[in-house]
Amino acid sequence: MNSREADLLVWLQDKAYSPAVAKTARGLSHFGEHDLGWMAVAAAGAALDGKRRRKWIALGVGTFTAHAVSVVLKRIVRRPRPHDERVTIGVKTPSKLSFPSSHATNTGAAAVHLADITGKKWPFALVPVMMLSRNVLGVHYPTDTLAGAALGAAVAKGVIEAERRI
Repeated sequence: MNSREADLLVWLQDKAYSPAVAKTARGLSHFGEHDLGWMAVAAAGAALDGKRRRKWIALGVGTFTAHAVSVVLKRIVRRPRPHDERVTIGVKTPSKLSFPSSHATNTGAAAVHLADITGKKWPFALVPVMMLSRNVLGVHYPTDTLAGAALGAAVAKGVIEAERRI
């Protein structure tokens, strides 16, 4: 499996990499690190949108919880990050563990929450962008990002249901 995924990762990097794409991907990496970007979005929304404050707080709870679950899963699964010599690594990471992608997890959660808050579908476009950025930077296999996005969406749905019952 790692060999096929490494081949796919190399192909993605060959097709999508450019200096501008790498710079954008590194910016997304910093935004998603430790869920800090999404926590800032949640805090700003809660502060500025009193009518939907509970939903913004739920976004913060949802992305933080999803991120925490992904970190625990990484320690259980212990899948190493891509290490194929053909893969270019474009950013430093806080751990050597890859599955699932925490960035894709918290962005998947954020997209579900933002769709709930706005009533629009546009937030779902954020997910493949974050997923691809992690692949372009060579720090996750495609299944790491797919699993992360699905995990984040599932956690967010649970948090949204809990917020509605309160």
